[in-house]
Amino acid sequence: MQHNKQIIRKMVSTRRQHYWNLRVVGIAVMFLVAIGLFVLGFTLRGNVDLLQHLGFPASVTGVSASKAANSQLQSDKRSLVASRLSEVETVLANESLDSYDIDDATTKLLDGFASAAKDPNLRYYTAERYRALLNSETQAFSGIGVLFAEKNGKAYAVDVFENSPAQLNDVRVGDVVVALDGDRSQKWSRAEVIAALNRDEGTSIVITWLRPDAQGKNEGHEFTTTLVCKKQQSPNVRTELHNDTGYIALTQLTATSSSLVRSAISELKEQGASAFVLDLRNNPGGYLSQALDIIGAFSKDAAALQIKTRFSTNAKSATGAALSDAPLTIIVNKNTASAAEVIASSLQESKRCIIVGQTSMGKGSVQITRELSFGGALRYTVAVYLTPKGREIDGRGVSPDVAVDNNGSEDFQKNYALETAHYRTQSK
Repeated sequence: MQHNKQIIRKMVSTRRQHYWNLRVVGIAVMFLVAIGLFVLGFTLRGNVDLLQHLGFPASVTGVSASKAANSQLQSDKRSLVASRLSEVETVLANESLDSYDIDDATTKLLDGFASAAKDPNLRYYTAERYRALLNSETQAFSGIGVLFAEKNGKAYAVDVFENSPAQLNDVRVGDVVVALDGDRSQKWSRAEVIAALNRDEGTSIVITWLRPDAQGKNEGHEFTTTLVCKKQQSPNVRTELHNDTGYIALTQLTATSSSLVRSAISELKEQGASAFVLDLRNNPGGYLSQALDIIGAFSKDAAALQIKTRFSTNAKSATGAALSDAPLTIIVNKNTASAAEVIASSLQESKRCIIVGQTSMGKGSVQITRELSFGGALRYTVAVYLTPKGREIDGRGVSPDVAVDNNGSEDFQKNYALETAHYRTQSK
């Protein structure tokens, strides 16, 4: 009897131990599951696409909240700048013995704002400078024999016309405008320099230039010229026939460039051209519409470029009828910019041409000038150019298929382009 009681007590004890063991195991499993879910939550937290695919609402994925937060952040930044400026104005108005000129303060403030921004083309124009820009659009051009381009907001000589006042005073390609009539209070943009040169024929202008150091060891040296403004006549399109290759040099993209290039293609074909070289060196760009029509003259491919704004990306197509499918070689250099780069990149990506020379400037952006309520104006970037396949041009440029540099007086780039075009004709 006593023996049976011992057996029963032992069985009860064993069951109790088994029960507690199961509870411990269950708690451990729950703990591990909780840790796994916690880690998984952190893993998924950044994977918005997966969370959305799994059906989680915006309150969990944070998509709507993120967009709202970004918008609020930008608004807060603007409000913060305004509030800081307002605080300084209030302190000075109430306590300072000093005073300031509102126009001068505005100019210095907005110049500082522009220099702190990441947009190298952001510029503030005073009311006086803006009026000069507007007036220049309606006046006949009278200049010094220099074709200007712009880089990082600074105007520089991209071409100097033969026997012009500039050439006779040893102005060279690459010289940067530092001051006009002694005014070096700001960077001089291409538009402002051109506006300043719209003077009566026979009047003079004093220009201070910076000639960059060829070796890149220092900034370079300055020199000053006094130049007389007069009307300059320089052809925008030049043509030559080398054996069976037609050579077309396009200086810039003006309102008539496309018709001039199309006429050149037709005339050279009549003279026996069976291949073409399009020289875009030192071309600062210009009208995008003209670039699209020149692309269309050489290619049936409709894709020309994409234009990316803050809100969308839109494709642009080439225009006009194709005039030639003959082998084409394009020459570019470090001064080929903007809409001229669009021509080169479009025809390169469609395999329509071979590009020879140097990597282009990488000025693939669009600026507009907006008038401000207090009389000045703001110039800023609103879009960038992309190639048909989506590559950025701005800051990168167009890389040549064959890199060729010019050394000395011989034009190796042009010679190589002509040889390449001729060879492609023979092997076609």
